[in-house]
Amino acid sequence: MKSEITISELAKLMNVSVHQIRYFEEKGILQPAYTDTNQYRKYGMDQVYELARILLLRKLEVPVQSIKACMTSYSADQQRQLLHHSLQDIEAELQRLQELQQFILKVLHEEQSFSLQPNQFQVKKRDLTFLTRFIELDSHTRLDAARLAEEAGRVPNLFESDIHYLYDGSNTVTLYLESQTSGEVSLPKGDYLSLQCLIHEEELEHLIEHFFDYAAAQSFPLQGPLVVIERSYLSLFSPHQLHYELQALITPPANPDGRG
Repeated sequence: MKSEITISELAKLMNVSVHQIRYFEEKGILQPAYTDTNQYRKYGMDQVYELARILLLRKLEVPVQSIKACMTSYSADQQRQLLHHSLQDIEAELQRLQELQQFILKVLHEEQSFSLQPNQFQVKKRDLTFLTRFIELDSHTRLDAARLAEEAGRVPNLFESDIHYLYDGSNTVTLYLESQTSGEVSLPKGDYLSLQCLIHEEELEHLIEHFFDYAAAQSFPLQGPLVVIERSYLSLFSPHQLHYELQALITPPANPDGRG
């Protein structure tokens, strides 16, 4: 009974293609046990184990040109280091995928929130939020590509973030990004008058006027800066407009329980 197998049988056994086995042979990291009189390659158990090690090293993303050295001259300590390095790469990839998952969930949540009540005033509760300064502009100056290019590299994936513009009545408008633990300024916890709209950038000034007119008409006592939040990632759903949310803190009554 034969003890060796053909290249096609080896490929089926190891769940790889014949082409892949031939590629490994061309690179000198796998050779058949022998070639029979009909020029058929034959492989035994030694080659099965060698191919198993090669496939494991490829799974660990070891380049083909480095596999021979790994199999013939690496010490046990070097093999452990190789596995630890691969583990670090996997952990980094898992972190990347988790961050991507959170971003996708955020986009879906924000899009659904807008779709349910587009262009309508609401009162929203907001938790304490810390903000870090990004760019400061003259109140009459629009953000342009040249200014953004000056800040290139400071914020990775800028347009996946909520960009906060703070209008405080001065001659400057400051752009901020949310920070997890601390920042240069904070937005207090409380009830905020809110309006979300899809508009062209040049319509923003009119939208701000409309926001304050509504607050005055409804006798909403506002305090602190006007917060304009740009969510550019939502342009995925409306590529020719930008999504803005205007927010302002509503001042609580002096005597909320109604007693003097």
